[in-house]
Amino acid sequence: MGGALQYLEAQRNARPELAEWYDAMADLYQKKLWHQLTLKLDQFVALAVVQKGDALIQLYHNFITNFETKINLLKLAHFAVIISRQYTEREAAISYLEGMIEKLRATRELRIEEPILYVKMQIAAFNLEKGNQKECKKYLEDGKTTLDNMTDIDPSVHATFYWVSSQYHKSRQEFAEFYKNALLYLAYTSVESLSESFKLDLAFDLSLSALLGDNIYNFGELLAHPIINCLLGTKVEWLYYILQAFNTGNLALYHELCHVHSTSLNAQPALVANQMKLMEKINILCLMEIIFSRPSEDRTIPLSIIAERTTLSIDDVEYLLMKSLSVHLIEGIIDQVEGTVHVSWVQPRVLGIPQIKSLRDRLDNWLGKVHTALLSVEAETPDLVAS
Repeated sequence: MGGALQYLEAQRNARPELAEWYDAMADLYQKKLWHQLTLKLDQFVALAVVQKGDALIQLYHNFITNFETKINLLKLAHFAVIISRQYTEREAAISYLEGMIEKLRATRELRIEEPILYVKMQIAAFNLEKGNQKECKKYLEDGKTTLDNMTDIDPSVHATFYWVSSQYHKSRQEFAEFYKNALLYLAYTSVESLSESFKLDLAFDLSLSALLGDNIYNFGELLAHPIINCLLGTKVEWLYYILQAFNTGNLALYHELCHVHSTSLNAQPALVANQMKLMEKINILCLMEIIFSRPSEDRTIPLSIIAERTTLSIDDVEYLLMKSLSVHLIEGIIDQVEGTVHVSWVQPRVLGIPQIKSLRDRLDNWLGKVHTALLSVEAETPDLVAS
């Protein structure tokens, strides 16, 4: 205990601006109030001033090691991950984290796999930074197996797994998988806890992956998430409006945005390289919007109407329909003789506010029809209704 207190006293003298923090930690340490000390450490390691240099590494070796197995082990894993990021050499950071895993295993506590998995995900992230995708993938596969066999998992463990998984897929330009894992990461993370620059970068990456990802035809979930609003008021605000155009299948708006923001669009190599793919996607979304806007009893649509809205030839419309059928966005029958398509089912979507208003109007119209039918029945069969 003496060594730990001497270290805190030395730090208090060396860094008087943090004297209150060191005094508070010394007091809690002496009283063996491990839970309160954990909470104080959690606040302390988050300070920007102590995240410079090797201050946290020294804090761990001279102070935290004296009581590390007495505190919540998941919190210890959180501290270990933060501390590991202060190592300038990634190999040294990985070695430190591997040593932490051994210490965690040695405790033989129940549910020890949870903090171990949290630490392993940081090792996977360091391997990815080094360009070792193979090793990172191995950690992710093992982590997925561990997660599947656990229950009542802390959100931070889910979050770190999905974050590292998203970054792995980003490094491989697997847009759809990145999109899926990044959204899952956000499901386990408080947006308020993220920095503005981090949120903007993530919103930008998510937007690009939504546009470029295979079989992603529903942007409603992304547009409903508060992180997407980070694009507004920035240099990449145009991306927000392009997402809106795609979500509503608005080809005219998309072409207008491409013209107005051509310089910004051309600065994104992935968008330039996938122009044909983007046109096919927005045409499919335009088709889905045409179907959605029609009443359920009027789902036999002339191909000429689709051709007019999408500015495609009839042959291209047929290809568009076959593509939509093949990826199970719709179910129906194409009648080439009559030049129509009968749609019996459309893949459910997360609706935006304008689409919900349209649905409300249709429900109001349906209620009106039901009321009219009721009045008609009452008028024609007064005796039956009276009885």
